[in-house]
Amino acid sequence: MAKLIGIDFGTKRVGVAVSDESGSVAFPKTTLANDRALIPTLASLIRSENVSTVIVGESHDMNGNDNAVMDAVRSFVANLEKVIAVTIVYEPEFYSSREARREGQQGSVDAQAAAIILNSFITRTKKT
Repeated sequence: MAKLIGIDFGTKRVGVAVSDESGSVAFPKTTLANDRALIPTLASLIRSENVSTVIVGESHDMNGNDNAVMDAVRSFVANLEKVIAVTIVYEPEFYSSREARREGQQGSVDAQAAAIILNSFITRTKKT
């Protein structure tokens, strides 16, 4: 089975997590600057890790409406789809960065948040 990648998109930094070979657990991988190198770097990582699906955090406010960053997230997804043929799905996420800070684990909060998003997707899709 191919791996999964989780993305915690931010306007300054983008957290990245990668699953194990079986797609059953996520691990924080890296944090990337949200700059011109982001899309090519992610495309390269997707190829090198043999990724089948990219899971991107879908962020809403408390009323379920898109928050301020969602337009940028959709633009990011559209640009990534232009450079690499990979399935991209959204996973609802609420305060993943806050949760990562609260857990106080080692490493980047952004990569930890990406792992939280990816583990949420893995858990949710195992039940269906």
